[in-house]
Amino acid sequence: MSYSSWFQTHGAKHRAILATLTHLTPQEIITYFRFEHMQTAHPDFCPLYAQNKKCHAMENLNCYLCACPNFRFDDAGVETIGTKELMSYCSVNSPDGARFEGKSKIHQNCSGCTIPHHEAFILQHFSRDWFEMMAEVKSLSAILPTKTTKE
Repeated sequence: MSYSSWFQTHGAKHRAILATLTHLTPQEIITYFRFEHMQTAHPDFCPLYAQNKKCHAMENLNCYLCACPNFRFDDAGVETIGTKELMSYCSVNSPDGARFEGKSKIHQNCSGCTIPHHEAFILQHFSRDWFEMMAEVKSLSAILPTKTTKE
């Protein structure tokens, strides 16, 4: 599955849930999206729910920002580094993030970073529209109109 495909599919799931929560305040919505509640109320929201597994080993994991507004991707690749294509990166270069390098591609590995799963962070950036919160994630074509090459 491409980044764009996942992004659109997940955003649609998020939008469908929010459509049922119009009566709740932002804080109540954030509380609703706690891992334990979402795992029971919306088992199809995340494939890890069926395995009773969290994406990050942390207490009080909140799933409202499944994906991070600091993540950047381009399915065509962001830039070439040596012989590999950089597909995604962290725009704030989180010290808890890392890169995963395959044979031909490099991807951002966010598994060590929990920033978007803290309720205070979510509240600070809150919008009922997940796509609005994530607006810059896939806007690389506007930022980088042509790919660059780095050795």
